[in-house]
Amino acid sequence: MTTHREVEIKFRTSSIAALSRKLRAGGFRLLTKRTLETNTLYDLPGGDLRRRGALLRLRKYGPTWTVTYKDRSRSGRHKSRREIETTVGEGETLVEMFQALGLGPRFSYEKFRTEWSKGAGHVLIDETPIGDFGEIEGPPRWIDAVAKQLDIGRDQYITASYSELFQEWKEQTGSRARDLLFSEVTRTSRRPSRSR
Repeated sequence: MTTHREVEIKFRTSSIAALSRKLRAGGFRLLTKRTLETNTLYDLPGGDLRRRGALLRLRKYGPTWTVTYKDRSRSGRHKSRREIETTVGEGETLVEMFQALGLGPRFSYEKFRTEWSKGAGHVLIDETPIGDFGEIEGPPRWIDAVAKQLDIGRDQYITASYSELFQEWKEQTGSRARDLLFSEVTRTSRRPSRSR
């Protein structure tokens, strides 16, 4: 189990290939190739965790299951929040435990994620049903230095969660999708093509 303060920013990218070239040229090494990641947020029936700004997430990344608790995030140039995380052997069994405790699924989202690493942090490339994003995770000064190296201005920093970005996208598009899943977003709306 690990407990730490997660510090990160997201940014939109119009070309995964160009971003990957910049990372390679900047000395980053590929940790994980493009892998499907599925996430489900759980809460009590009254939405107690959400009201507190906290979340309980079960993630499957490739064959690995991880359960994560996050506190309310601190606002600022970077998103920062306490994170408690551990891997679990059987995600399906943990779902049964959650249900026995009265926790139910509240929101699901998926993406294809590629992980890069260098020094004090990571850069993640996320292909989501609503667009492609990068995430820079690490100490605040490191984040800013890497963003500058990747030609990402501070005005491009995003501190919203994927659920918040999804809600914004739904308002803009009128989509009736309930969850941020490729099959659901494709079925309920048309998405413009993106360059790779």
